[in-house]
Amino acid sequence: MVGAVILEDGKVLCAQRGPDGSLGGKWEFPGGKIEPNESPRQALEREIDEELMCQIRVDEEVTTTTYEYDFATIILTTFFCKLLGGKPQLTEHSAVKWLPPEKLHELDWAPADIPAVELVQEQLAA
Repeated sequence: MVGAVILEDGKVLCAQRGPDGSLGGKWEFPGGKIEPNESPRQALEREIDEELMCQIRVDEEVTTTTYEYDFATIILTTFFCKLLGGKPQLTEHSAVKWLPPEKLHELDWAPADIPAVELVQEQLAA
């Protein structure tokens, strides 16, 4: 799994999962699964295009974390990204927010995303 820490004007894009799926209502860095013959960076570009109808540039890796949910063990690699084109559209998420890094902790994050949230706050703190 890959997740995008999309930055624009000093703020971070946060996406809320829809209410019907697993972890409904939790916040996450948008992204998804890596397809066969696809690099993590290619997967992230594709997923953001599909889910948010935006184009991004994938920059440096934030972290890779492993989290055991009751339904699966997730290995999530997050990357800092820059928004290149488009405005986030809701196709799979119920909401998106742009937040300054110091306010990220105010959201109810999916557990697999929390280590990345903490690192992003540390690295981007003013």
